[in-house]
Amino acid sequence: MIILAIVVAVAGYVMVTYNALVRVRQMVQEAWSGIDVQLKRRADLIPNLVETVKGYAGHEKETLEKVTEMRTRAQNVPAGDVAGRAAAEGMLSQALGRLMAVAEAYPDLKANENFRDLQGTLETLESEIQMARRYYNGSARELNVKVESFPSNLVANNFGFAKADYFELEDPSDRETPDVKFN
Repeated sequence: MIILAIVVAVAGYVMVTYNALVRVRQMVQEAWSGIDVQLKRRADLIPNLVETVKGYAGHEKETLEKVTEMRTRAQNVPAGDVAGRAAAEGMLSQALGRLMAVAEAYPDLKANENFRDLQGTLETLESEIQMARRYYNGSARELNVKVESFPSNLVANNFGFAKADYFELEDPSDRETPDVKFN
């Protein structure tokens, strides 16, 4: 009878732990989907932003082409490649930063209502992307703790649960505070 109770307790523990791991893995996948949605919204906004800037700063061709190239590169990263997507999005963020710096040099462009609307939308999207990244990384942390902690790691290893990659910036310059200068 005692052996049966122990077997039932162990089976119950395995079942509860397995279900907890599934729940956390689903949270990670949902969080990644949230990042993906926000990044897609940003990628869809970029052509409009580029076209608006082109009208005012057509000779800034290299900057505009770089933004377009980085957008394409970010969109072509395979869906589950968190590290690759983070690197590509970091490069896209840098290119967008250069585009905004170009825009600052054109007072007529800064005053253009379409550009201001696009810039405001982009700023809002960047905030939403940052929130989605934090949610994803929190979900990834929760999964990673369960996958690595004893005794849940025994269940995780036996049922093929793996750690999730964090969505991190690859370029240390992305972490630096930008220089702001007023003329």
